[in-house]
Amino acid sequence: MSPRFLIASFDGLRPDLIGPELTPNLYRLQASGVTLANHRTVYPSETRAAFPSLVTGATTDRHGMVGNKYLDRSAMPPRYIDTSDAILLRLLDLESGGHLYFAPSLGEVLAANGRSLAVLATNTPGTTRLFHHKAEDFGHIRLSGHFREACTPDSLLSEIELRIGPLTPAPPKTQPDCVGQDWITSAFLDAVWPKYRPDVTILSYGEPDVTSHFHGTGAEATRAIIAHCDRQFGRVLYWWEAEGRRAGVQILAISDHGHITGHTRVSVADGLRAAGFSPGVAPASDVDVVVVPGQVGALYLAEPDEAKIARLVATIASEPWCGPVFTRAKDEVYGIAPGSLSNRLVFADHFRAPDVAFSFRANDSIDPFGLVGGTFYDNDRRPGLGLHGGLHEKELAATGIIAGSAFPATGSVSSVSSGICDLVPTILHLLEIDAPTAMSGRVLRELLEPASPQPVTIRTEQFEARLGSYKQVLRRVLVGDTCYVESGMAEG
Repeated sequence: MSPRFLIASFDGLRPDLIGPELTPNLYRLQASGVTLANHRTVYPSETRAAFPSLVTGATTDRHGMVGNKYLDRSAMPPRYIDTSDAILLRLLDLESGGHLYFAPSLGEVLAANGRSLAVLATNTPGTTRLFHHKAEDFGHIRLSGHFREACTPDSLLSEIELRIGPLTPAPPKTQPDCVGQDWITSAFLDAVWPKYRPDVTILSYGEPDVTSHFHGTGAEATRAIIAHCDRQFGRVLYWWEAEGRRAGVQILAISDHGHITGHTRVSVADGLRAAGFSPGVAPASDVDVVVVPGQVGALYLAEPDEAKIARLVATIASEPWCGPVFTRAKDEVYGIAPGSLSNRLVFADHFRAPDVAFSFRANDSIDPFGLVGGTFYDNDRRPGLGLHGGLHEKELAATGIIAGSAFPATGSVSSVSSGICDLVPTILHLLEIDAPTAMSGRVLRELLEPASPQPVTIRTEQFEARLGSYKQVLRRVLVGDTCYVESGMAEG
């Protein structure tokens, strides 16, 4: 019997929040499977960079989704792209001749091999599309819990709405989204699985990410929505124990990134303006540097010559809020601007990438909820709220729990480093489908054959760059030939 796979994702769930009281069902899954204790996401640790890495098995330099937002210089004139827009993403894919991604995605690979991918999600409409951006081309299922423009096929959506209720508008961001999580869970259990039995299903809960952003990572409202998502997952887990496991379903419970807490609000644009730049959030005749909004810094110069890039790096490196900084490669380690590291070190070297990428400076302070990790930030919200995008180890830390007949070491913990890019290569291996060469992730063989693991070399490496009193340190882990970014910090 060929295995089937259910990937249950919890957007922004820190793995250190999983426990018997808050998440009893995820905790129960740990007893049935393997917990990936050193599981990480990609840089930037943003949702619409990470989930493309999930479905392509590749880092951002290969798939091209360089962040939640980016500047598209391939268009004339250059245009600002917000990847939360599902309609815009479809247009971009059509305009580019099918190259929204620069690497094959899971849905494409499965379709080419006569298999199917179903997506059910309560994330933004753009994120929902990014899980399977060509679903309508293959007759596959993609359903949003809120956004009709992200759903296909229409006939299935109509059928499910008649059975379990209509789509409801996404609630205000200050209000935890319970209804959407309930809808996609019921849609999977009552309609999608019984009728279609997809080879791979992605069931993506868009919480606790939004609630963490607007209430705080350990706030009462965030803990309540985590518990609610866990209860919905409990319905899936009971189905799996009663039926799914016998049908060969393997369960992967994951998250796309963690959260840390904002402690000090700053303005990148004000700092650049004071240094003589003319910043803006979109290209314009009077803008010499586009500052893409978000928790990971993306700076695009109107004239990106080396001297201007060096001046831009020197300006931000003098600011107390500046964390690790990356520019295009000068050599194997350093970027072209003094004080910067090469963006190749964090797998962010792509033509869509900014001229200067940076993370806000983070530290290991304890937030009001007792959680490790604090950071500067640039948005209009108060301090004390959840953030992600950068290189703090708690932003990069991702949930990873895998259970099923293919993973025999039940109730165990794997300390071998792993990442979000490894999951699809492992799935394709179990389906006996050759992985595309664009995939940079590895097959998690230590989970498949725990009694006789293949010998593998594990080593760590560290890179530093300085400019005056500014110093940054980047740490990576290599498992064989596969590299994971462990953390990046700055001081001075």
